[in-house]
Amino acid sequence: MVKAFLIERSSWIMLFVSLQLLLLLISYLDASIALTSMTYVVFLSTLIMTVFFIIRYRIETAFYRKLRDRENDLELWSLPEANSPFEKVVEQTIALEIEKLQEAISKKQIAIEQEKDDLLSWIHEVKTPLTVMSLMIERLEDKEAKAELTYEWLRIHLLLDQQLHSKRISFIQSDVYIERVDLESTLFGEIKTLRSWCIRKGIGFEIDLEVEEVLSDAKWLAFIMRQLLTNAVKYSNSSDLSITSSISGNQTVLRIRDYGQGIDSQDLPRIFDKGFTSTTRHSDHAATGMGLYLARKVAEALHITLEVQSESGVGTTVTVIFPSANEFESTRGV
Repeated sequence: MVKAFLIERSSWIMLFVSLQLLLLLISYLDASIALTSMTYVVFLSTLIMTVFFIIRYRIETAFYRKLRDRENDLELWSLPEANSPFEKVVEQTIALEIEKLQEAISKKQIAIEQEKDDLLSWIHEVKTPLTVMSLMIERLEDKEAKAELTYEWLRIHLLLDQQLHSKRISFIQSDVYIERVDLESTLFGEIKTLRSWCIRKGIGFEIDLEVEEVLSDAKWLAFIMRQLLTNAVKYSNSSDLSITSSISGNQTVLRIRDYGQGIDSQDLPRIFDKGFTSTTRHSDHAATGMGLYLARKVAEALHITLEVQSESGVGTTVTVIFPSANEFESTRGV
């Protein structure tokens, strides 16, 4: 700030120095003026000017120091109080820009909320014909056609469900209710939803749950399980999925292991990135790159840790680490 102040006042400093040199030059050329006396006057002037600059530095930079150090937000109250006319010009200009930005942000938020509401409404509307389609598919006698239609119906259902929850994540904190959730019934419910797909691909399940209850939100936990199981089934063929739970320290650990394609080592660090599919398997056009991203977002809100170990061509293990009871003492709804 000192350097900026000196640069800002450099013209004034140059003027003062020039005037002092002029006085010395006149004293030097004019024998009637004692050079010693003029030097003393210049010394006193310089001393007074130095003190003046120090005082003015503290006064004039106070506003700008506060402006520089303020939080980077759009709150008018965070603007420092202006004292001088130029400071008031700066304050009024910034305040006007903040008001314009706040108004623009408000309009954008309203538009986004409206778009979100319209999309949620549309998804709920689409669910009605999907339910009817499911009932119609159940009546089909052609088993091959029934299996094909059920698979396509399930894909649409899962994509709509994923889209629905992606819009709800923004206000997940107000939608969480922590309680004791039956892990077995949650998993079985999601496996039942994927049953037709699993039968089509010849996939079974080996389930061994040492721990059957966890502290979490039932609805959002089911969504995480849905994304993890969908991924496991999607990239597996004619092999069983292993699901186990155990206690590690004071935390419950759930592991979902498949013996499918696996994940390339170069892709592994990016699998939770939004929209990331694969750098090697470009033929998988059905992948959206949203499942694991949304699962991680929800897991963070529930204080759940997701870890993935995988080897290409061997399989993948997803580890779900639930928080200890102590972490939920302040947020539990029971």
